[in-house]
Amino acid sequence: MARGRGGARGVAGRMAVLGLALFVLAAAAQVAAAGHDYGTALSKSILYFEAQRSGRLPGGQRIAWRANSGLLDGKANGVDLVGGYYDAGDNVKFGLPMAFTVTMMSWSVLEYGEQMAAAGELGHAMEAVKWGTDYFVKAHPEAEVLYGEVGDGDSDHDCWQRPEDMTTSRQAYRLDPQHPGSELAGETAAAMAAASLVFRSSNPGYANLLLQHSKQLFDFADKYRGRYDSSITVARSYYASSSGYGDELLWAAAWLYQASGDRRYLDYLANNADALGGTGWSINQFGWDVKYPGVQVLAAMVLLRGNAGGGAHGDVLRRYKQKADLFVCSCLGRAGANNVRRTPGGMIYHQSWNNVQFVTSASFLLAAYGDHLAAARQSAQCPSGAVAQPAELLAFARSQVDYILGSNPRATSYMVGYGATYPRQAHHRGASIVSIKADPSFVSCQAGYSSWYHRRGSNPNLLVGATVGGPDEYDNFADERDNYEQTEATTYNNAPLIGVLARLAAGHGGGRRFGHSLADEVSATSIKSDNQTSLPSPSLGAGEHASPIEIEQNATASWTERGKTYHRYAVTVTNRSLKTVQELHIGISKLYGKVWGVDKARYGYVLPSWLPSLPAGKSAAFVYVQAAPPADVWVTGYKLL
Repeated sequence: MARGRGGARGVAGRMAVLGLALFVLAAAAQVAAAGHDYGTALSKSILYFEAQRSGRLPGGQRIAWRANSGLLDGKANGVDLVGGYYDAGDNVKFGLPMAFTVTMMSWSVLEYGEQMAAAGELGHAMEAVKWGTDYFVKAHPEAEVLYGEVGDGDSDHDCWQRPEDMTTSRQAYRLDPQHPGSELAGETAAAMAAASLVFRSSNPGYANLLLQHSKQLFDFADKYRGRYDSSITVARSYYASSSGYGDELLWAAAWLYQASGDRRYLDYLANNADALGGTGWSINQFGWDVKYPGVQVLAAMVLLRGNAGGGAHGDVLRRYKQKADLFVCSCLGRAGANNVRRTPGGMIYHQSWNNVQFVTSASFLLAAYGDHLAAARQSAQCPSGAVAQPAELLAFARSQVDYILGSNPRATSYMVGYGATYPRQAHHRGASIVSIKADPSFVSCQAGYSSWYHRRGSNPNLLVGATVGGPDEYDNFADERDNYEQTEATTYNNAPLIGVLARLAAGHGGGRRFGHSLADEVSATSIKSDNQTSLPSPSLGAGEHASPIEIEQNATASWTERGKTYHRYAVTVTNRSLKTVQELHIGISKLYGKVWGVDKARYGYVLPSWLPSLPAGKSAAFVYVQAAPPADVWVTGYKLL
């Protein structure tokens, strides 16, 4: 399970990296010059999902070292929860990352299904989607009940066992009106809405079933609002919701509008843009926790297609597009001091633990958004009047995929089984223990650790196509099984990657925009089986609005101590809107001293707990001291109520 916490591991320092880079420069240059076989990488990346299957495996199972597992899941709760996906190298079925995985697999098919078909992989991709949605149908037995987890991370971490040998708890955890979970219900609604489009032509009855479940789950998520990790507390240590549920509600509404064409979902997306943070958040991370960039790109696509609800929502959709453009500009380095960090080798970098998840997700957004911009003959507008052309978005996405596939200072592919050099000791229970088909002897919890986990050498089973967590901020990587921050792969690493790979495999053929008729592209396919950084506001065009949050910064005192001149800076944050600001997040960079008056949060800084909101016209203040020029301070996100 790839959690978003933990420190960097094995950092050798900048000088060591420079030496390593020089040592492998020739090899890396050869890899870059030779290019990459995106079609082969696509095939392998889809194959990985078969290694993650839980339940009774189908006759066409291609990962032969896996066998049936979790066949009693849900029985103790009186419900059938057999099936679905294990999220990473463990044996737990976590609902939130699984749903995000299915949403992104579906979006990949919707954008680039034609390219997948040309590569002979569309059927496999659709099967991968259906393996997830079949499980979600089971997990949603009543309109206001959703089972969100089977097993728990704590007991799972006590064991190192093949999924076929599991002796850990398989307790199932559910959401209902007394135990709400808007993030999980909203994301599952998004997954089923997106998947309904995938099957609209090839299996309309199934598509209708998924859409019905999606609508019920969205209503449940919106009516009974609450954090899912307050109801399913065992998920907190592994997949805690840091961004709240506003993004998932907007995300689900955006996908339901795409899937149904029902105007009420577009109205929801527009009317709740301020209250749920859709036009307030400017974060450049996109993943299983925070969906705001995805929401903003989807809303921008509606605008680019000329479908703004008869003009009634044109203004708010333009504000969504402004945020989508900011995400793009941050990735491309067109946002000055507020650009996304990159490693010396050029990979975008957010955190030490499974950083690749953000690389693949950003690459997909850039590729898909770039294709829609190109079709509309538009570009992304960056701060200070700069622009980013669609071709630049695709080129940057390609550079990130190439890095993953081996065009990096180590000349190492971070996709297992692709290229000459790739991880051999992926942190994965099933791959690291001899297949039950080769040796049916039972492997206990501790025997798994003593005999297999600490064993040096390659895994006995190849986890083909798995995209591991990847290198640290200096491009360092240690292929060691216990280095879970870098060698564990996840389904949500691969889900957006399959779309980008399909796009790149098509070469200059380009992508196709999707709308309500996009399922026609896949109708012929048969299914056999069932640093976070934010951005300042750019130059505004006609009809656009500046941020309602005003920031004023002043040096209020200076003194010299031990030869250094220190300054005390006071920052005043004022709500200039006519509404109350809640969940205000502030970004601060170039901060070298202590700060008083705000608390650190995952996505920047927040006001103290005793000041949960900022009424209209009111201000809050904080101070910091440092022997340097003033820090950069901006608004990361907010909601207006």
